[in-house]
Amino acid sequence: MTDDIPISWLFVALATLLAASGFFAMSETCLMAVNRYRLKHLIREGSVGARLAGALLDRPDELLAFILAGNTIINAAVTILVAEICRRLLGTGDYVLAVATLSAGFFILVFAEIVPKVIGAAYSEPIAIGASYVLTPLIRVTRWVMWIINIFVRAILAVLRVRPIPGHGAQHLSMEELRTLVLEGGKFIPKKHQSIFLNLFELEDMTVDDT
Repeated sequence: MTDDIPISWLFVALATLLAASGFFAMSETCLMAVNRYRLKHLIREGSVGARLAGALLDRPDELLAFILAGNTIINAAVTILVAEICRRLLGTGDYVLAVATLSAGFFILVFAEIVPKVIGAAYSEPIAIGASYVLTPLIRVTRWVMWIINIFVRAILAVLRVRPIPGHGAQHLSMEELRTLVLEGGKFIPKKHQSIFLNLFELEDMTVDDT
């Protein structure tokens, strides 16, 4: 039945699937790399996209599970399509399976992983905000599917006696980490305010003998 489908359509379907897989990979990278403080500032400024991105990041387990599931399904479809295209072009020789496997791996690695993730890391903020408009409704529509999958995941974890750590996303910064944050945020914090913060950190380090 697949022989009735023009091979040009198969190439179009392959490009579409690679673009979709690349979108998921790019979205994952940019959302994980986006500056959270900058995002909170944009939310206070009234940015709808920033608010959607912030809501996605509030539930990272749901976000990452959806992206992983989507990419897994798409990459499986890519492998099948590449195998069919190779069969059409090269026949059914013993080497065709090896060519199809290597070709699928190359296309997925380059066009659906490396290039999208590099772009996502380079332009994390605008892409994260834009991608949130697409990811938010998709996650809502497929939430019941992910709920069923999570039941199996939790059952497996229970059998393995693995317990997820509650509140793993809430991490407190030490004084040294805050100091580094202020120093690294030079382009967002005016020099005058930066000096005030650093002086406050120095006061924290002072002892009675220093006064």
